[in-house]
Amino acid sequence: MDPDNDPDNNPTGDPVVPISPLEQALHAARALVLADLAAGEVVAADVVSMVEESVVQRRWWVEQWPEGVAYVAGLVAQDVQDALLEAYGRWPLCPVCAAGDPHALEVEPELGPDPHWVCHKAGVKVAAVGNLGSL
Repeated sequence: MDPDNDPDNNPTGDPVVPISPLEQALHAARALVLADLAAGEVVAADVVSMVEESVVQRRWWVEQWPEGVAYVAGLVAQDVQDALLEAYGRWPLCPVCAAGDPHALEVEPELGPDPHWVCHKAGVKVAAVGNLGSL
């Protein structure tokens, strides 16, 4: 028997509903962006609300264009970056360039799978979206 549908593993007896690929992608995008925000200690309630707002907007976007599901993480990261720029300033700041004016990393590809934070000034990939804390 499938353990997810085993009544012994489901004390409420409610049917277990599988999570759709869209919802999996949205949950993953939320987790990745929150991990990057936490790495920079930028997780105030209003910032988390920015993430949630982006997830809502991207849910609609992917419902209109299902083939875009692989791009959700990068798009949520860009949405939050734009919202933070308007409210607080640049995020995430580049950890690679020690000299010169502080500048933000950018998400690449802008619309594609496997998004990374990139420093265009140094021309390097810094970290995958969700992995800024590993620096």
